[in-house]
Amino acid sequence: MSETRVKRVSVLMGSDSDLSVMAEAVRVLARFDVPYELHVTSAHRSPQRTAEIVDSAPARGVQMFIVGAGAAAHLAGTVAARSTLPVLGVPLASSDLAGLDALLSTVQMPAGIPVGCLAIGKAGAANAGWLAVSILALADSKLAARLVDERQRMAEAVAAKSARAGEKLAALLGG
Repeated sequence: MSETRVKRVSVLMGSDSDLSVMAEAVRVLARFDVPYELHVTSAHRSPQRTAEIVDSAPARGVQMFIVGAGAAAHLAGTVAARSTLPVLGVPLASSDLAGLDALLSTVQMPAGIPVGCLAIGKAGAANAGWLAVSILALADSKLAARLVDERQRMAEAVAAKSARAGEKLAALLGG
């Protein structure tokens, strides 16, 4: 977990086996120095623990949740049912259905209990981190400036790759 006392983002996962995927969200938060906490908790196997983590989150300075779960994937919905803080759900491929079951469980929430659902797996976890940074940047001008700078670096990297691809093509074609 990050060092500061106030944790702006709470990253939850249903199993410790989800850590390699959910680390992608944490990697983005850390890149922007966004304080976070990390918990393994289950909507089914540890409902009281889940409730305690969610219910006490505002006192810890938590402003949103990033929640990853596979299979039935009820964790994000459970968090959203207990809190009015934003919940970003990451479906995980942990069953024979390769994450489709988790995707449907995460995205099909009843009206009034929203979960923002991202892609299945590592890309979804990374984008949950990026989306959390974008949301926090709405009220943090320094974070917003860092986000703009990072997006600019990404655009410059694409332009550089395009130039190199043109050079490689010319070499391949003998030109």
